[in-house]
Order: sequence, then structure tokens, then C-alpha cells
Amino acid sequence: MLVISRKLNEKILIGANIWLTIVDLKKKRVRIGFEADPSIAIYRSELLEAIARQESEAADEIPPWIED
Repeated sequence: MLVISRKLNEKILIGANIWLTIVDLKKKRVRIGFEADPSIAIYRSELLEAIARQESEAADEIPPWIED
């Protein structure tokens, strides 16, 4: 993991076309802005975990006669 310090409004380039900007700093929170091509999906980790959990629960609800 790369750990760096940034000040307000400073940017980081990820790859060739993803910009990360420090938008706001308050106490223990950092607001980050992303600029990327619309074809690039950007997800928060808790969203990905929720989606994976829902997919897993949906798979558990499949009637046994449908499963292989």
C-alpha cells in the first residue's frame, strides 16, 4: 500500500487518466473527488460488500430443483 500526505486541493494521478483530488478536510474525515472516464466504475468498499452479500443471499434463495 502506498501512503502519501496531501494538502487541500492537491491532486494525485492514478494510471493515465484517473485524478484524485483532496476536496475537504474536517477533523477525522477527508472528502475526495475523482475525475475519470465515465466508462471507469468507482465504488466504495462498503457498497461492493453489500452487493456481494445480496448476490450471495439471492443465490441461497434458489429452489433446490433449479440448482445443478
